[in-house]
Amino acid sequence: MAALFRGYRNFYKRSSKHVELTLVSCRSMASKTPVGFIGLGNMGTPMARNLLKHGYPVIATDVFPESCKEFQDSGAQILDCPAEVADKADRIITMLPSSPNVIEVYTGPNGILKKIKKGTLLIDSSTIDPAVSKEMAVAAEKMGAVFMDAPVSGGVGAASLAKLTFMVGGVEEEFNAAQELLTCMGANVVYCGQVGSGQAAKICNNMLLAIGMIGTAETMNLGIRLGLDPKLLAKILNMSSGRCWSSDKYNPVPGVMEGVPSANNYQGGFGTKLMAKDLGFAQNTATSTRTPIPLGSLAHQIYRTMCARGYSNKDFSSVFQFLREEGV
Repeated sequence: MAALFRGYRNFYKRSSKHVELTLVSCRSMASKTPVGFIGLGNMGTPMARNLLKHGYPVIATDVFPESCKEFQDSGAQILDCPAEVADKADRIITMLPSSPNVIEVYTGPNGILKKIKKGTLLIDSSTIDPAVSKEMAVAAEKMGAVFMDAPVSGGVGAASLAKLTFMVGGVEEEFNAAQELLTCMGANVVYCGQVGSGQAAKICNNMLLAIGMIGTAETMNLGIRLGLDPKLLAKILNMSSGRCWSSDKYNPVPGVMEGVPSANNYQGGFGTKLMAKDLGFAQNTATSTRTPIPLGSLAHQIYRTMCARGYSNKDFSSVFQFLREEGV
């Protein structure tokens, strides 16, 4: 009888464990429902690939067919327009170049809101005007959906390695749902407050990044003109008080670092025209809040001049090349 009881108890334990594992498995599978992704550019493509790596089926679209074809080869389903993505997925991430692109993708004739389902979670990782984020949130709410802004920092390298930092604004109760997806693409996911606050944090970050990159480029250019080896100078800066992200992780001088845009004729990375755009947001918000940003304003002027001189599509670290040419 004792042996029979022990056998029954062991069977019960095994059965309970099997049920528990089955429930965990079901919850896991349930969480892996399709995710929509719109915007397969330099940043969007590696971000979406990381969702695939984490087991999420991805339904995507982009205005450039070549980007779609490349991503389709990675295992994603490609559809023709944002509205079709919204019809198939109730969690959608957008990664777009500018405010007009976001407005078109969400509210245009073939936009997300044309076929959106109630309860859909919308996460916009574009860097845009905070006012546009608030406008999209209101439009989404009218359709029974939730919009959150979640711009990123870290660049293409961090996007590829899933080490981005996300700055999230929106309804706090929805943050956990957004975080589930964003942690597949980033190392840091920070809740900043109401809709638009993520954009505010990103604008401040990018203004400092622009100022830091110009300072690094000026310093490296001066050191080279003084006869210093650029690799030696970078080494000294990065073990001294002048060290910053632009000198240590993204050096603008060709030949100093591998795997950064300056090593590839300033191709890829974060375009000069995008930096000029973000500095424009900083300038506008500084004006509206009567906040002095003398270095931010000068950085905006420099990057706008670079765009006029043919640097629009080069990485923003090409400010080093621009300064070299100015001094010839």
